[in-house]
Amino acid sequence: MAEEEIILTKEGLAKLEEELEDLKVRGRRELAERIKLAISYGDLKENSEYHSAKNDQSFMETRIIILEKMINKASVVDASELSLSKVSVGCTVVLHDIEFDEKLEYRIVGAAEANVAENNISYESPLGAALMGKEVGSVIAVAAPMGEIQYKLLEIRA
Repeated sequence: MAEEEIILTKEGLAKLEEELEDLKVRGRRELAERIKLAISYGDLKENSEYHSAKNDQSFMETRIIILEKMINKASVVDASELSLSKVSVGCTVVLHDIEFDEKLEYRIVGAAEANVAENNISYESPLGAALMGKEVGSVIAVAAPMGEIQYKLLEIRA
């Protein structure tokens, strides 16, 4: 099975590296202290604090492994090197929702850093995929549960 590269912006990579460092330093230290305290309570068979801390430790170590793999497979997109003639990962787009007559702004990012609350959408999402490679002035149709949604691409910027 081929290793799939993870597309990230510089900011996305920095966030993952920061989270990894925090888990390795602060997270591991805090969990070690929790486990040590729980062990001091005695009998480990019925020690819920111990089992909870060990469970949390397992989840944290799994997240560390996932982050390390993502960082190692990362292909970083530099916004300063983007061609703004067509939509690509790392750029910001301004759209006009034709049906609701409203402007929307999204940043196209890799799946690992997608967050709709921050207006970061994955290039793999239905809207992101429909936008990839489009030029200003293009009308984009996206299938949605409530029917097709049409957008006009107004602007592409870094």
